[in-house]
Amino acid sequence: MKIKDFCTINPKVLKNFDNNLLVSFVPMANVSEDGHINTNDVRKYEEVKKGFTYFENGDVLLAKITPCLENGKGAVARNLKNNIGFGSTEFHVFRPDNSKVLSEWLYYFTHWENFRKNCENNMSGSAGQKRVSKSYLENYEIELPDLIIQKKTVNILDQINNLISLRTQQLEQLDLLIKSRFVEMFGDPVKNEKGWNLSFLNDICESIVDCPHSTPNYTDNNTGFMCVRTSFIKKNQILWDKLEYISEEEFYYRIQRRKPSKGDIIYTREGAILGIAAIINKDCNIALGQRCMLLSPNKAKCQSEFLCRAMNFETFLDKALKGKIGSASPHINVADIKSFPLILPPLALQTQFAAFVEEVDKTKATVKQSLEWLNTLKAKLMQDYFG
Repeated sequence: MKIKDFCTINPKVLKNFDNNLLVSFVPMANVSEDGHINTNDVRKYEEVKKGFTYFENGDVLLAKITPCLENGKGAVARNLKNNIGFGSTEFHVFRPDNSKVLSEWLYYFTHWENFRKNCENNMSGSAGQKRVSKSYLENYEIELPDLIIQKKTVNILDQINNLISLRTQQLEQLDLLIKSRFVEMFGDPVKNEKGWNLSFLNDICESIVDCPHSTPNYTDNNTGFMCVRTSFIKKNQILWDKLEYISEEEFYYRIQRRKPSKGDIIYTREGAILGIAAIINKDCNIALGQRCMLLSPNKAKCQSEFLCRAMNFETFLDKALKGKIGSASPHINVADIKSFPLILPPLALQTQFAAFVEEVDKTKATVKQSLEWLNTLKAKLMQDYFG
């Protein structure tokens, strides 16, 4: 069956709601990459009836723009104020025919990696602004099982998702422990309550360079040369298993300003994923994609772990974006980062903090191993159910 045979995509508002009716408002940031939706933001219907995407309880949301689609942003709309929601125009809305398909089953299908990969390969638009079309989704063909099988599928995937959520929460608590230790030792890196000496980032780094302003040419072949997209950079973490390969020629073109090395920091400076720092924690041939910069800390002055954690503070991003929030596409200039003043505690104290992070990371590695196993199991089952 084609998707349009069992659901309507982007349904129109067919009722005249009272302008004072309270409804949920859901921007893209309120939908996670693991199916959660925050519906706490409530507004009057008259404030959102124009210029936003309409949906109701039971509808399935799917991000249509890169990189949100590839990252898995989507959810079943539940607990909407007065059963109605409005949100980002970058959502596609699937309204299922409940006699044929369960909302949760449809969500899991749209969350399936193969489906999203197919959508990615059929996007249109300029680089950084590519979207999957309504027409492509409507005509996407699915082998739709009966409702009994759909329910069994949803129950099993829900159980696995609950375990994944538990492991994820454990990792978040360990990250919170590290952040708490940072604050205990150093305070806020921008507010500087402890009165540390300040230094410009340019003075504590050997170099700070921008990425090439061109789209990488990727290859399916394992060339040994990798390129990092901003979508694969999380706070204090690079998703190494997600990185894609480029040719040797492309690699050397992209490292002309500096070859990224172990201990360097990649910082996202533009686009939907903005203001995130992660350390290159292994020796490898990696190049920068678009919309990011590379910082190489001077090891005689600054520990990579300290600098990365400091750059991921909310106050750091707020100051880096000061005066730019209102722009259509906020971005951080390399020159601004170079002149950014940051606390610089004694190197011995930074080293002590790095040792603490290393110990916590050992516990995180055990939790991650369990999480990886669960994700592998989930991917295998989804392939069995949907493939």
